[in-house]
Amino acid sequence: MQQQRNTTSDIANGNGLGHFNHVEKIDATDDFIRQAVDQADLPALLATLAMITGDTSLITPDLKPPTPPMMTTIAPQGGMSTEAQDKARRLATATLIKFRDSGQTVQDAPPPSLIDQCVAYLVRGDLDELRPLLEHELNITRDMGAPDWKLTDIAPDRNFRVAVIGAGVSGIAAAYRLQQAGVDFSVYEKNEEVGGVWWENRYPGCRLDTPNFAYSLSFAQKPDWPQQFSRQPEIHAYLKTVAGQAGIRSKIQFNTEIDAMRFDEARGCWTLSVRHADGTVLEEEFNAVITAVGILSRPSFPDIPGIDTFKGQIIHSGKWPQSPNLEGKRVAMVGTGASAFQIGPSIAQSVSQFTVFQRNPPWMLPTPTYHDDIKPGMQWLLKHVPFYGRWFRFWQFWIAVEGRLPLTEVDEGWDHPVSVGRANEELRQGCLAWMAGQYSDRPDLLAKVTPNYPPAAKRMLRDNGAWATMLKVPHVELNTTGIEEFTTTGIRTKDGELHAFDVIVFATGFKASDFLSPMKITGMDGRELHRDCWAGDCRAYLGIMVPGFPNLFMTGGPNTAVVINGSAIFSSECQVEYSMRAIGHLLANGQKALDCKAEPFEEYNAWVDAGNLKRAWGAARTTSWYTNSQGRASQTWPHSLMDYWNITATFKPADYEFMR
Repeated sequence: MQQQRNTTSDIANGNGLGHFNHVEKIDATDDFIRQAVDQADLPALLATLAMITGDTSLITPDLKPPTPPMMTTIAPQGGMSTEAQDKARRLATATLIKFRDSGQTVQDAPPPSLIDQCVAYLVRGDLDELRPLLEHELNITRDMGAPDWKLTDIAPDRNFRVAVIGAGVSGIAAAYRLQQAGVDFSVYEKNEEVGGVWWENRYPGCRLDTPNFAYSLSFAQKPDWPQQFSRQPEIHAYLKTVAGQAGIRSKIQFNTEIDAMRFDEARGCWTLSVRHADGTVLEEEFNAVITAVGILSRPSFPDIPGIDTFKGQIIHSGKWPQSPNLEGKRVAMVGTGASAFQIGPSIAQSVSQFTVFQRNPPWMLPTPTYHDDIKPGMQWLLKHVPFYGRWFRFWQFWIAVEGRLPLTEVDEGWDHPVSVGRANEELRQGCLAWMAGQYSDRPDLLAKVTPNYPPAAKRMLRDNGAWATMLKVPHVELNTTGIEEFTTTGIRTKDGELHAFDVIVFATGFKASDFLSPMKITGMDGRELHRDCWAGDCRAYLGIMVPGFPNLFMTGGPNTAVVINGSAIFSSECQVEYSMRAIGHLLANGQKALDCKAEPFEEYNAWVDAGNLKRAWGAARTTSWYTNSQGRASQTWPHSLMDYWNITATFKPADYEFMR
C-alpha cells in the first residue's frame, strides 16, 4: 500500500486537547481504502462510521462482536465470525468511499441516542449502569472528567493553593484538572523533565506491556501511536506533548524534591520542605497536597551480602546510564521480571557473555505481535477517519474492563499444587502449551522457565518469543542455582561456584510497597505517616486518604494497582477526579480541611483485603512486588474497574470530618 497525498483538517469538539483532535482528509482511491479496511480493527471502525454518518445499519445484531472471555490470547476482531468480518469490510469500505465523496462533514455533537446505539453495539451489560463510565472513557461529546465547578464561582474570595508532587502521568492529570477549576497550584518534580517512570526508565527495549491506546489520558487521546505496545521514547514524547498542550509546564519546578511536610491543625494547611537543585531548602504553605510520586520510582536491590564490594559496573534498570559500553563485556543480569524481559534480548547479542540469574520464572502471555508496528492500513484509518482513535481506545478499554480477572479467582475446595481455581488452571495450561512450543528443542530450559506458582500471582509478561530465542544463544546462560554473595569480581552462587563479570545489571524492580517514601509526612497530633500509621503496611481509604492526614490526597496509593485488567491511567484519573470533588466540596462549604473517618477507612480496607485473598496473588505464597514485607497484598486492586469507578465517582461527605 502506498499512501496518497492528503490535506488536513481539525475536528474542534471541545472535549480534549486540540493537538490530539487532528485528522487528515481522505484523498485516496477506492482500492486504497479497501486495502486499508482489510487491516482495520472492525468493531471499532463500524461504531465510528455509524456515529459520524448516522447509518446504524453498520451496527446490526449480526455484526455485533461476541467478545469471548480472555484466556491466554484475545479473540481477534472481538470474536466476529468470518462471514461477519467479510460483511463488515464490505460495508465499511462502501461507507468510507461515500464519506469521502460527500465532503466528509462530521457533526460536532452526535445525538446521545446515536452514541448509545454505537456503545451498545460494542459492549455487553446494562447500558444505563455503565453509561457514566463509558462516556468518560469515550470522551466524545465533552470532557466528562473535567471538574463541574470553578473556584471563581463557588469561592471567589478564597485563596486556596494545592501542591502536586510529581509530574508523571498522574501529576500531569492532577495539574490539568486543577487548572480547569481555576485553582492555584505548583508542581514539584524531582527529575529534570516530565514523564515519571517514562523519563526514568530508559533501559534498552523499554516499552509498554499494556495496549497503548488504552494507556492514554481520557482528555488527551492520541490516534497515531506507531505500535500497539509503544516504546519508551514514544510514550515520553506523548507526555511531554500533553504537558505542553495543557499549558502546565510553567507551573512545574523541576529538579526539586519534597523532603517533608507537616500539617498545621490550627490553620488547616500543609507546610512543605522543598529542596531545590542547588541544595537550598525552603518552606512553602499549601491548603492541600496531591501526591503523584508513583510506586515504581525508587530502585530496589536484593538483600544479598557483598553487593557493595563488586568492583565492576553496577546498573539498575530504573537508573540506566546514558551510554553504557557493554560491547564485548561479561554481563550478569539479576532478575527475570518485566524489565529483564525487555533488557535481555536487547543487549544479549552485543556482549561476550550473558548470564541471567533467575529466582522465580515469570508466567508469559502469548503476544506474537508485541514488537510489531500497527499495520499501515490501520495507521492510515486512525489518521483519516474522525474519532476512530477514540472508538478504538474505547474498544480496547472495554475489552480490559474484565480482562483476565476471572482467571485469577480462587475456587473454594480447589485442590491443585499450583493453580487456585478451574479458570486459573485453564490459563496455566494455555501458558504451558505456549512455552512448550518455544522450548520443544530444549527441555532443559523448559524445566527452568516453568513457574511453580499460580498464573497472575506475579506480574504476567508479554512474550513474542524473543526471550526463548535469547536463552538459546550459545554465550547466554540461565542460572537458577541461587546467589550466595556478590564478590569484588562477580557473583558466587549457592553451589560455591564463582562467576566473573565486568557488569552486573539489576532488573530487580522497585520499592513498590514503600508508598510516599522517603518523604517525612507529619499529620494531626504529630503522628508520622510511615512510623506511626503504616509501619510497613500501607493502607488508605479508596487508596486516596488516610485518617489523621487532612487534605492529603494520593494517586497510585495502596491497593490501587490494576494488574490483570485495565491500566494505571484509569485508576489515577479516578483518584484525581475524586480529589477534585473533595476539594470542590471544601470550597463550596467554606471549610478548611477534611479528614477521613476511621470507620469507612477500616471497612474499605477489610473489603479490599478479603477481595485480594480470593485472587491468585493473595492466595499464593511467592515473592512479588504485589505484597509488602508483612505478606499482605498492599499494591493490588482485586475487584473490577467498574467497582473502582463506582466508589470514586461520588464524594460522600459522611465519610469525613470537616475543619472550619
